[in-house]
Order: sequence, then structure tokens, then C-alpha cells
Amino acid sequence: MEQLIQYFENIPSSHRSLILVGGITFFWVLEGVVPLFTVRYKKWRHAVPNFFFTLTTILVNFPLAFLLLKTSDWTVANDFGIINWLPAIPLWLYVLIGLMLLDFIGAYLAHWVEHKVKPLWMVHLVHHSDHHVDTTTANRHHPFESLIRYVFTLVGVFLVGAPVGIIMLYQSLSVVLSQFNHANIKLPRKLDRLLSYVLVSPDMHKVHHHYVLPYTDSNYGNIFAIWDRLFGTYMYLDRDSIIYGVDTFPDERENSSISGLLKQPFHKYRRPTTVNRTSNT
Repeated sequence: MEQLIQYFENIPSSHRSLILVGGITFFWVLEGVVPLFTVRYKKWRHAVPNFFFTLTTILVNFPLAFLLLKTSDWTVANDFGIINWLPAIPLWLYVLIGLMLLDFIGAYLAHWVEHKVKPLWMVHLVHHSDHHVDTTTANRHHPFESLIRYVFTLVGVFLVGAPVGIIMLYQSLSVVLSQFNHANIKLPRKLDRLLSYVLVSPDMHKVHHHYVLPYTDSNYGNIFAIWDRLFGTYMYLDRDSIIYGVDTFPDERENSSISGLLKQPFHKYRRPTTVNRTSNT
């Protein structure tokens, strides 16, 4: 564990890029082997806007990364933050708690807020308006959302008191798990269900991309599945019943256009419809 943390403390930018590109490539190939939904769209054409927003996410986060590092250095130097106030515990537990808290604040809580605050939902809509969710959807975020998520992550680093090694490990896991649970892959149902008690599995997250409420407002987690179960936001829907997109913005052509997606946060808010849920087990 110590060697792992030391590696991530000094992880080269090239290795971080390899994790991003390698993850997309791996799950892209896997989608062709065990697809959840048979591909009836042109994958490369569909991927273009998603890759564009992956690039904008990198461009937003790269120049701001120094603030995460400075904040982390300050918390460690001043013994500030939740994990620095804990009694002496094994390193593996220290790392696990740090990862879980960063995931809660930087992913689950940020995601929940984006669904509950109307202007933020209009920004987050870019992610939900994908009609063909696959591994490239993972980083389909409007530049404004990249800033919002960054702020939550920065607050998380400050409150948690996470050292650089844990931050880099968290961000790497976050990228790969997001690519995994968005990927158009079909795991055996029992395996997916078992996995969803620990990590956010593909079937679990796909429910979140169903086009109507209350399913859209469920399963907010990214890495750890515990938060949705703990806070009552977990829902189940059979994967064969899932329809991607958002009921209030059904225009697939506009939702596949880079210019249209960049304008989505400026649309007037549209009240979604709600259907009776079929199961919550």
C-alpha cells in the first residue's frame, strides 16, 4: 500500500493520460464483445461530441490542479482534515477512508446537488441527454459542470485533509470506474448485482440514465455504491427496460451537436414527468 501511494504521489502526466485513454480503449473494445444494447448507431460519430467534452474537462482541470495540490499540502502540514484527526489506524484503512470521503463529497454529493438545483441541472443536462450511453459518455460534461465538480473536489480535499497520493489515486479510480459503469456492456445479472453492493456497477448506474423520474434522480454514486444505499437514493430497474435520454429534451439531433450541447445550460427549465416506479429492491 505504501508503494502504491508513493507511486500516485509522483505519477507522471503521461501515466494519467494512459489511464484515461487506456480505459476508454479497453471498454470500447469490450462493448463490441459483450454489449448491453446492440449498437444501432455510428459509434465514432456518437463519440465526437463526447470526446470534445472530455477535452474541455481536461482543459478546465489542468490549470486548476495546482490549487488541489496546494490545499492538500496545507492540510497535511497543518494536520487539518477528517482523516488527519483519526486515531492511529493501518495505512490501508487510512487510504480507504480518504477515498470514500473524497468520493462522497466530490462525486455523490456534487451529483446530488446538480439534480436538485435547477440551474445546475440545466448544466448537468449535457451529460444526461446522451441517447446512446457508452464508455465515452463518462466524460461528457459541459465546461461549467467541470468547474462545479472541481469546486466540490477542492472542498473535499480541504475537509478530508487528503494527501496528494490519495487524491491522485482517487481521481484515477474515478475516471476508470466512470468509464466502466457507463460502458455499454452486459455482465451476468448476479455478478452485476453482487458488485453493486460495493462498487457502482453498469446496471446500477444505467438506471440513473433512464429518461424519466424518479429513476433519473437515483443512483448518484461513482465509485462506491454505499452512499446511494445509505441515503436512500438507490433504485432498481431491469436493464432491458432502460431508455436513455431526458424526457424534456428529446431532440436527438440537437443532443448530438456540440454547439447545441454548449447552449443547453441556457435553455429555459422544463419540468420533467414522473412515472410510477416498478421496483426498489
